Amino acid sequence: MTERSSKRNFAMHPADAESWIKAPDKPSARASADGGFTARLTIDVTPELRGRIKIVAFQRGVTVADMLRELLSREYPSTEGDQN
Repeated sequence: MTERSSKRNFAMHPADAESWIKAPDKPSARASADGGFTARLTIDVTPELRGRIKIVAFQRGVTVADMLRELLSREYPSTEGDQN
């Protein structure tokens, strides 16, 4: 029988950034700031842009989803009277 390692590897980036950039995105298990509800937004980007986005997220030590959520929140701040 094989013994399982007690170390957890979730949320660790691989040492090789190139393989991480080419890997498919995995959904985040984090709850959003509004109590856990999130809505999925899908956009089409070129493979080159996707790679650049993933590199910047990797360099900043954040997930792509968290980085883009923050960018969109900055660009489109909520205004008085907004309905969610």
